Amino acid sequence: MRILIVEDDEALARQMRDSLVEAGYAVDHTADGEDGHFLGDTEPYDAVVLDLGLPVLDGHSILKRWRSDGKVMPVLILTARDGWTDKVEGLDAGADDYLTKPFMMEELLARLRALIRRAAGQASATLTIGPLTLDTRSGKVSVEGKAVKLTAQEFKLLAYMMHHQGKVISRTELTEHIYDQDFDRDSNTIEVFVNRIRKKLGIEIVHTVRGLGYQLDWQGEGAGARTA
Repeated sequence: MRILIVEDDEALARQMRDSLVEAGYAVDHTADGEDGHFLGDTEPYDAVVLDLGLPVLDGHSILKRWRSDGKVMPVLILTARDGWTDKVEGLDAGADDYLTKPFMMEELLARLRALIRRAAGQASATLTIGPLTLDTRSGKVSVEGKAVKLTAQEFKLLAYMMHHQGKVISRTELTEHIYDQDFDRDSNTIEVFVNRIRKKLGIEIVHTVRGLGYQLDWQGEGAGARTA
C-alpha cells in the first residue's frame, strides 16, 4: 500500500513517514501544496494524509481539485485542535476522515487502515480468503492458523492483493503500489516476489492470468492456477 503525506511541518512529516514505513507502507512526502496536488493527480495512492495549512496551495483547494478531477483515493485531513470549521469544510470538500493535532501515531495508522479497507470494500482489519489470513494491524500472515513469515516487500504485495481479492492485477499496478516514488522500480521483481509468496503459503491461491497479471482467488483444495 502506498501513502502520500502532504505536510509542511518537517518534524511531524518525518514522524509519520517513519511510522508508516515501519508499518509496511510505501510513503511519499512533500511539504508543498502545489507539488502535493500534482503527485495526487498523477500517482496511484491508496490513501493521502493532507494538512490544510500548506504553502503555495492550501489543503482545501487541493482536495477540491482532486475531487473535481475525479480522484477518489481516501483522504485523511489534519486539522488544528480548535479548527472545527476546517473539519467541516474539509469533509464537505471530499475528505473521508480527519485527525486533530496533536495525535498519536497509532491513531493515524488505525484511521488509514480503516480508510484503505473501506475503499477496497473490506470491513474487517483481518483479511481472509480461504485458509489464508492477513492481519493488517499486526502484519501477521497465516495459512490454516500456521504463521507464514514474509519479507517486507512480500507482505506489501500480498496485502495489496488481499485488499483486492478476485481482481486481476497487473505487474505495473503492483509495482506502483508497493514502491515509493524514489525507489528504483523494476516490475520484473514482481514475478520473483509472487513465486516466493506461493512457495511460502504452500497453497494454490495466487494465480497467473497470462498477459494480464495475477489474481488472488481461492477455489478450495485442488484448485489449479489459471495459467502457468
